Amino acid sequence: MKRIAVGLLALAALAPAALAQGTIKIGVSNGFVGSEWRTQMLDNIKDVVEDYKKNGVNLELVVQSADVDVQGQIQQIRNLINAGVKGILINPNSQTGLNQVIKEATDAGIKVVVVDQEVSAPTAVNVAIDQRAWAKDKMDWLAKTLGGKGNIVIINGIAGHPANEARVAGEQDSLKNYPNIKVLNSANGDWDQAKAQQVLSSILASQPNIDGIFTQDGMGQGVLRALMAANPAKMPAVSGEAYVGYMKLWTEIKKNHPEFKSYGLANPPGVGASGLRVLVNLVQGKQLKDGVLSGAAKNTIYVPIPARVDDTTLTKTLTDLTAQKKADTYTMDGYLNAAQAAAYFK
Repeated sequence: MKRIAVGLLALAALAPAALAQGTIKIGVSNGFVGSEWRTQMLDNIKDVVEDYKKNGVNLELVVQSADVDVQGQIQQIRNLINAGVKGILINPNSQTGLNQVIKEATDAGIKVVVVDQEVSAPTAVNVAIDQRAWAKDKMDWLAKTLGGKGNIVIINGIAGHPANEARVAGEQDSLKNYPNIKVLNSANGDWDQAKAQQVLSSILASQPNIDGIFTQDGMGQGVLRALMAANPAKMPAVSGEAYVGYMKLWTEIKKNHPEFKSYGLANPPGVGASGLRVLVNLVQGKQLKDGVLSGAAKNTIYVPIPARVDDTTLTKTLTDLTAQKKADTYTMDGYLNAAQAAAYFK
């Protein structure tokens, strides 16, 4: 599996050089840095900037990246407004808390694209996978793997975070169709491997009869390490993640527990790079086609989920990623090429 999913996200020719008139200054506001996913997201954004430069579109990034609360991210965005950027790319810490500062930016003539999760600000354009549908897909897999009945534990991300809340809604969308699935415990691992491991270890000590575990990306390795330490007679099925490190642990567990089942659905860090491509088009004065925007606030472009892995594809996927010398922190990824981004515009 290459970084760009075959047949879906292969690189294409970038924007025509004729569009590059001077330097386009783009701001990036990243309010959470506590995961490898965010690092990969920023790396993808920088890669796309270099691609644009090679093809005559001179982009300059001004990056505000730190662990901040909503007020801190508001200040990040105001710093970018004051820096004279033409566009701002935001991975938000709140669905509604940034709406006023986003309005300040767009009132100043700055284009705003929000990535990874949706905000309700009417003047912003969200570029994201459908996080709610993503979580429903994973919970559907877990429920079907258990034959529609059994006891499960849920390890979610950061309470109140837009992506987490959308995923919790997706989990419930699935579970309402499986009345014989019983949720024994639901806890937050904050998208942190160590915390997820600690949380599940505590749950395993008090809830030994677990048939399945639902976890989100960024915590799967911690979940598997907790299971390996507990070494139950029968491993519960785990709705895992598409990280290289997770796939290695998954493979290790299957050596002693061949019945172990897991599943990784990519949540692509490349959505940041996809958002950048959309933002550049907006800054260049292009208009979105009618009907492109959807979602609750009718301001979202949903991009495809680029990859998934299950027990039938695990060995080949891991072999391919290992041959590419991908680190354990790498997650299966993909982002829009220039032609695909341009297809959203008139």
